[in-house]
Amino acid sequence: MEAVGLSTEAKKLLALRRRHKENKPEFVRQESWRYVRLDESWRRPRGKDSKMRLRVKGWPKVVKVGYGSPKRTRGLHSSGLKPVLISCRRDLEEAGSPEGKILIFSSRLGRRLREALAKEALAKGFVIANYEAKTVKTEEA
Repeated sequence: MEAVGLSTEAKKLLALRRRHKENKPEFVRQESWRYVRLDESWRRPRGKDSKMRLRVKGWPKVVKVGYGSPKRTRGLHSSGLKPVLISCRRDLEEAGSPEGKILIFSSRLGRRLREALAKEALAKGFVIANYEAKTVKTEEA
């Protein structure tokens, strides 16, 4: 999903972000691979003798400033557009003009409301990231 009106600088920054993301390690919670009760979601290692905190070779990498993406691309969709979460009709009205924005429908939206909002959004000229219109075949008697 490539954005049409991006500057060359923005395209370069998005490509740079993509390359950095490929080389970035998956940051995991310390010892989450050892205990089933621990989720893998990141927590900073704080123990006195923690090998991760001490950055010992062979242990998982720790989150640091250097792994960040370029400041101008933070929070942007991979297409380079600013994502706007839509969870009700009011959100669509508050989204304003479609320039530089991409809509993401909340997973809590039902099929009927999602279809109605998609029609409105497409009529206004918005791009929708997570919606594909499904045609339902009815059996002919």
